[in-house]
Amino acid sequence: LDWWHADRYCEQRFAQLLFEPQDSDQASFSKLLQSHHIRGSVWLNERDGVLHKPKWRRDHIVPVLVFRDKTDTKYVKVLSDFPALPAVTACAHLQWDTRTQEIATIFSYAVPTFFNEFQLRGFVDEEGFVRFALIVHGHHSPYLPVFRADGQWHHFCVTWQQENGTWSIYADGKRRASASGLCAAGLSAPQAIYSQGTFIIGQDQDSLGGTFTEKESFSGNITDLHIWQKVLGAEQIEKVRSCWVVEQDLVFGWSSNALQVESTVQEVTAQFLCPGPVEECRVFEVGSSGFSYASCLQSLPFICRYRKDAYWQLKKAQLESSHSLISRVNMLAERTVQIPENVFTSDVQDMNLSVALGALDVLATVLRKRETPVLESSDLLAVLQLLKQVSDVEVQEGEELEMLEPLGQYYVEVTELILGEQNIETWSSVSQVIRGPMAIVELCNRMVSHLAPLLTAGRTKVTIQHRNVGLHRVTVKNMWFGYGSLQRCLSGAGSSAVFQDVAASDGGQKYLSTTVGTAVISSTLLSDYQEISTSVRYRLQHRVQWMVISMCFLWFLLHVSPDAGGMWSTAGCSVVTSLPDSTACFCNHTTNFAVLLQVYEMQQRTTKEELTLQTLTFIGCGVSFCALIVTFILFLAVGVPKSERTTVHKNLIFALAAAEALLMFSELAKTNQVVCFTVTAFLHLFFMAAFSWMLVEGLLLWSKVVAVNMSEDRRMKFYYVTGWGLPVVIVGVTLATSFNKYVADNHCWLNVQTNVIWAFVGPVLFILAVNTFVLFRVVMVTVSSARRRSKMLTPNSSLENQIGIQIWATAKPILVLLPVLGLTWVCGVLVHLSIIWAYVFIVLNSLQ
Repeated sequence: LDWWHADRYCEQRFAQLLFEPQDSDQASFSKLLQSHHIRGSVWLNERDGVLHKPKWRRDHIVPVLVFRDKTDTKYVKVLSDFPALPAVTACAHLQWDTRTQEIATIFSYAVPTFFNEFQLRGFVDEEGFVRFALIVHGHHSPYLPVFRADGQWHHFCVTWQQENGTWSIYADGKRRASASGLCAAGLSAPQAIYSQGTFIIGQDQDSLGGTFTEKESFSGNITDLHIWQKVLGAEQIEKVRSCWVVEQDLVFGWSSNALQVESTVQEVTAQFLCPGPVEECRVFEVGSSGFSYASCLQSLPFICRYRKDAYWQLKKAQLESSHSLISRVNMLAERTVQIPENVFTSDVQDMNLSVALGALDVLATVLRKRETPVLESSDLLAVLQLLKQVSDVEVQEGEELEMLEPLGQYYVEVTELILGEQNIETWSSVSQVIRGPMAIVELCNRMVSHLAPLLTAGRTKVTIQHRNVGLHRVTVKNMWFGYGSLQRCLSGAGSSAVFQDVAASDGGQKYLSTTVGTAVISSTLLSDYQEISTSVRYRLQHRVQWMVISMCFLWFLLHVSPDAGGMWSTAGCSVVTSLPDSTACFCNHTTNFAVLLQVYEMQQRTTKEELTLQTLTFIGCGVSFCALIVTFILFLAVGVPKSERTTVHKNLIFALAAAEALLMFSELAKTNQVVCFTVTAFLHLFFMAAFSWMLVEGLLLWSKVVAVNMSEDRRMKFYYVTGWGLPVVIVGVTLATSFNKYVADNHCWLNVQTNVIWAFVGPVLFILAVNTFVLFRVVMVTVSSARRRSKMLTPNSSLENQIGIQIWATAKPILVLLPVLGLTWVCGVLVHLSIIWAYVFIVLNSLQ
């Protein structure tokens, strides 16, 4: 088989093409193959991933002949001397005029003894296909469909050879028709096409070089006509289709200088895209123990390789199977393909649209009416094998395309039925063969490509859905697997390690698990039926409650086969907006997407509760701001004696007032990106300064408790550096290192989806820890002093009175110092536990 068919053959049997053997094993491996009578070249797998058919295309600038209408005057004569042609190939790019269904002559070659020596004719049938017929020595082939009359450019080749009159017609790289016997019957040997004839493009010659009729003339555009005096093989025809000229035995090459163009035929220069050149694939040379490359279209032997664990799991499933599902399907499938019972040796022959439709119809019926909904391992493998074969079926242009939509419907239904929750254990039992149900996504991606012929100018999209699974096709291929289809099997696949660091650093929240919290979607953009890379933005609704962190993930395959599984990755994807019920993501490429959610034990707030909290926050900030301003004015107006304590208080009041004023204004700044960024930076600075001055308050208290050998002047310099210098450095470094990730998506505050938030949370936690320790020492000193004072002043007081004095001595410094040292912010750590803590946090900080 060619490389692509060999690769799919192995994959359909849950294996892979042979990988390149190690250098030390090449000689022994070569001998092993020779002992099994294998000689020559053997296909090898591509280690870098699945080798796709060429997707890149190159510009091709050529002269195009425009035959605008059917007339008896328009023609183009080829100025070339033709030798006798015992074999011939003619190829060109053609754009058919769909306005008429009359017979049109693409070209005609006439000699003095025979006007219909070599000719190609065509017409548009009632189903919208262009049908070609080849004429040689006056013998006429049947009209056969070759491509759709869709107004697009198509490439065609016709071949004929003298021996047995064998002929073929190719269109767009595929052989559409072939037969033999297109020659004179009787005892005389078939004759070559005669030499020294006249070759006319666009007209049928009823005399040598003339006598044209309007009814049989050509209407459309034609370019790149080449003629060879031999039969080109499939590989060479693919090269010609790719606009690469095969020079050997070329009789006529497309050139304006070699054409006599009638004056009413328009000649224009056009630029269009040709498919890329034929790729070469790696082969192992048996005997020489070396490696080389061969055309991927060449038919070569190949070897399918199984991983040991997968092979033994397949054998086990085969031995333990009761074949109940397969037997029921085969019993019903009287006129369609039967599902083989052995995944190693089986082969479904002649798989086409009709056979595939019948097989999936029967399979869906059996799965729908199945008494025991749980599939056996062998049944699941058999169904997957059939799905692989159906997704790889090659849709021919001439086939009945109305079968495509019901085929897609049955395909989606079978997919949904085997993805049911009841089959989770079955999927696990074949985990070494197929590592997870994401292989289904890849198969559906192939299947949806078959829907392309259904798209017309009048029908621009195709949608097929069965419960949780669906296909949608425009120029973009979209697929979705609703919550419950893939999620339970995928949630643990490669996601735990990704979230491990996030879970460990989430400040007190009880991490439960990571789960696929949305539908899984797959998206591919197509151009000329080829995949192209592009960025994509999407929003997915959450299906799981109690979420606090969402991240955008893509699923990529680990190996060359989708059966080998894959893992989740955030590469190239980022969160655009994250809401309680949905997440919007941006990815710089198209693939399979989902949103993975980190689950915590917490209760979501209602919209009413959120609104209440926002209102209380605004009121609390307003009250606090007014109180701070009044206090600051009093410090200035009353003439409080200048001291370390009053200076520290004034700086703390200023920083906190500025921060709360900006916080109240921040909601209005969301609409302007630049203003929002500026507000965020100053919020970061002033809140950081407020906490730094709270730290200074703690250090000042400490200096009153513990003797410090530092003058008051030097202490104040240190306090100013700590209170204002440290916040400036932290904000400056954060902006320099994380400028593009600094601001959150839907608030004027630091981005909590990245590590930027730690530029605030980290220093705050440190300051709260230091101030807690300071408060503890201050309380101890206060209680000790109160106890001594009580014994000195009232030595005969009762025990109850002494206990009351000590309790008050403990409570008084705590109540006074808690807001000054910022320790009320500790309540912020407890906010996620209950909405009550959120209210307490707002009230306490309003009183600061």
